[in-house]
Amino acid sequence: MPVNVPARRGGTGRRVLLLLFWVGLVLAVLPWWLTTPAGSLVDTGAVMLAAGRIVGLVAGYTMLVQVVLMSRLRLLDRLAGEELMTRWHRDIGGALIVAVLGHMALILVGYGALDGFNPLVEAKVLISGTPDMLTAFLSAGILTAVGLFSIRAVRNAMSYELWRWLHMSTYLVLYLAFGHQFSLGQQLFRPGIVRTGWLAAYVGVVVVLAYGRVIAPLIFNLRYALRVADVIAESPDTVSIYLTGRKLDRLKVLGGQWFRFRFLSHGLWWQSHPFSVSAAKNGRWLRLTIKVVGAYTRELRELDAGSRVWAIGPRGNFTAAQRTAARSLLIAGGIGITPIRAMLEELPPGATLIYRASTPAEVVLQREIDWLARARDVDVWYVIGARTDPGPRQVMSPNGLRQLVPDLARRDVYLCGPPGFVEAAQKTVRKAGVPRSKIHLAAFEL
Repeated sequence: MPVNVPARRGGTGRRVLLLLFWVGLVLAVLPWWLTTPAGSLVDTGAVMLAAGRIVGLVAGYTMLVQVVLMSRLRLLDRLAGEELMTRWHRDIGGALIVAVLGHMALILVGYGALDGFNPLVEAKVLISGTPDMLTAFLSAGILTAVGLFSIRAVRNAMSYELWRWLHMSTYLVLYLAFGHQFSLGQQLFRPGIVRTGWLAAYVGVVVVLAYGRVIAPLIFNLRYALRVADVIAESPDTVSIYLTGRKLDRLKVLGGQWFRFRFLSHGLWWQSHPFSVSAAKNGRWLRLTIKVVGAYTRELRELDAGSRVWAIGPRGNFTAAQRTAARSLLIAGGIGITPIRAMLEELPPGATLIYRASTPAEVVLQREIDWLARARDVDVWYVIGARTDPGPRQVMSPNGLRQLVPDLARRDVYLCGPPGFVEAAQKTVRKAGVPRSKIHLAAFEL
């Protein structure tokens, strides 16, 4: 088959975004530094209030950054990559919760010291007697609750849709926090360049959010008009859904990327879920291969040909364009083979694939993989068995991987599968000598 290898994308975009983040953080705090004389910090209450205001500015800025990260703006995806943006979103989210709670605590202690009240009494006084303070406390409570629901053990106990809607309540935080920032913020309530700058930042974030979440998806779906063409059973618990549409030859999608699909059929239209494409772009159809694991995916087997599909994407940098070396090792666990199968059509020849499955019945798309192995000079190893079996344990160890792929440390490594599998595989390849910069993960969406 013809070799179709996408051009590499460097890391300049990530460095630019990091620079912009830190410059923005400095600009957020700088007005306080320039307008607060050192002589005003004369007692404990004043010091606490000053610290609370600084932390509040940091919290306001990181909240705007979080919303931008959730905007689904494709430019950010192209510049930073989905895996890195997911990590930033998680880390900044944790820092935001700490900053909001720290701001609240410092302000309460500071005003309490000045008024002679303990922090709980001061909270009651502020809520009952200060405009916009109740909404500020509500926004802090919502943000803290979202943070608790995002803990993996808690999140795994909820349905995906419930967690998603709870997570999206952070947009309400943006609205609720707006009032007290501009009516009570020491640097923001006065007319001037600082207030105007923050207002412009809010407007910019709302515009980016509207474009990424509403306008861009509307344009995409009007342009491509995706519909279900066919549903093919790959195994008793796996199906492939073929989609057709208009102008698919112009659709810019790479193997390994994913879309958020909403199937506009009875009982399905109200849910949307992320699925990777399982075949490279061909200009005629898109394909996604799905493992049946619950009520929603069971219903996908009954989709009718011609059903409309609302899609958002493509997203993700788990692609051949992120490679840094001439050769690659791809490790897939279970249904994690689907984006990797698409990538095999676009990676340079000479890759190695390790496909982990508990039983032979769990191996999907084997005929296509074997065909690609011959066409693209790919070494394929099917590692079948439980994780405690001697064979899989040996292969999936640092020594086992080095024996299988002697030049492992010089290759890019792509990992895709269940979160536990990916975490364990990442630790193994790191111990085998692969630099972190050469490890690529299929990340979950924001």
